[in-house]
Amino acid sequence: MIDVGFHKIAIAEAKKLGIPLIGVVDTNHNPDGIDYVIPGNDDSAKAVQLYAQGIADAILEGREARLNDVVKAAAGENGDEFVEVEESAA
Repeated sequence: MIDVGFHKIAIAEAKKLGIPLIGVVDTNHNPDGIDYVIPGNDDSAKAVQLYAQGIADAILEGREARLNDVVKAAAGENGDEFVEVEESAA
């Protein structure tokens, strides 16, 4: 949520549905109803771009970390791979 003062109806609907909100809150607005407050200027396009880029980078970093955890778990905790070898009849 960028402009908390302008989107009051959307905030009320999200609260009613139990959707957590992340919002940029300027000093001229009340942060009530916002679960994760980003204090900052919501009037500047450059500031909003900075916030959006930071959030996008954090999401990509989190996805990469989760993928790395899945790969490590698939390889085994110690990093050894399990290889099944068929024994030939002697």
